[in-house]
Amino acid sequence: MLSKIKDLAVDLTPRLIEIRRHFHLHPELSGQEYQTAAYVAGVLSSCGLQVQEGIGKTGVIGELKGNGKSTLHLAIRTDMDALPIQEATQLEFASRVPGVMHACGHDLHTTIGLGAAMILSQFKDSLQGDIRFIFQPAEEIAQGALWMVEDGAMKGISAIFGVHVFPSIPARCVGIRYGALTSAMDDLEIVIQGEAGHGARPHQAIDAIWIASQVITSLQQAISRMQNPLDPLVLTIGQINGGKAPNIIADQVKMVGTVRSLNPELRQKLPTWIKGIVEGICHIYGAKCEINYRHRLPSVQNDMGLTKIIEKSALEALGEEHVISIFEPSLGAEDFAIYLDHAPGSMFRLGTGKENQHNYPLHHPRFELDESSLVTGVVTMAYSAYKYFQPEN
Repeated sequence: MLSKIKDLAVDLTPRLIEIRRHFHLHPELSGQEYQTAAYVAGVLSSCGLQVQEGIGKTGVIGELKGNGKSTLHLAIRTDMDALPIQEATQLEFASRVPGVMHACGHDLHTTIGLGAAMILSQFKDSLQGDIRFIFQPAEEIAQGALWMVEDGAMKGISAIFGVHVFPSIPARCVGIRYGALTSAMDDLEIVIQGEAGHGARPHQAIDAIWIASQVITSLQQAISRMQNPLDPLVLTIGQINGGKAPNIIADQVKMVGTVRSLNPELRQKLPTWIKGIVEGICHIYGAKCEINYRHRLPSVQNDMGLTKIIEKSALEALGEEHVISIFEPSLGAEDFAIYLDHAPGSMFRLGTGKENQHNYPLHHPRFELDESSLVTGVVTMAYSAYKYFQPEN
């Protein structure tokens, strides 16, 4: 079966490149993936899959029925949305949409999902169970997975596979990670309420900007002195707004940030811990505060058994030299984690780095990828899906 999958993937390479470049030329923002979804639905229909559109607002589902010998139902999830970035690659197939770019590889992800469907649909009589191809919108705003789940995308699913490109891994390689792959992502909003006054008489006011600076500094220092350094924790204040004029002491400051962590127990304690620090500082200086902490995404925790299937499949398909063990998790977040509340799953990293040149990171306006990674991704995903249903795995 592996040789057949590899041969088909090679034969499909020109078509896969054509599909990927079409998506790259016509990127769509989160929740607006109408043309992308229509294109995906058309390809799935041409492969004989049962297609549902409008799932999770702009998502698409394709059902591939196996021979019915197993009740297992595998899901393969790929995401479709682009980013609000002006492309600066100078590629001949660069984005034609001003201010919108596939700078995170979702055009490649979607193509891998379609390529796997195109190949596996030709072997449906050899598939003992069913496969549900999930094409998800709005990953970049961490909403699409939730929309898909709410519309029943995970109903009856026993396991789920996912993929994400990684430019720091060479093309034609995959990265395997057991356990935590990405961090949890939470939102933090802090409002400091002071008292306005003249900039020349600070002792007659309560300076919200100065107090906010103490809060930011204290939180960062407290992480290094009060939290276990073996439990990664990042708190970043990305926005701060306050003040009306240079000679008026600000009476209010609003700060918005993100919190990333890997330890679920630590994550549950963070809202209370942050609140205690902020309230303590405000009390000292006579200010009031409001803290809003919102849990957004859990950590992606790769299932041991499913990760082993992907690893063994990649080793057989690509060779040991092209399978890389990832020893450290990322503190980036992925809403693939939402699906893992409903079924075990595993996501692998797909190397897209070009040889002997600088590879710009994800979300960069000059992000490019090596298109040879398309075959690597399709073969790894399709063969992993096939092996999932085999008794020996």
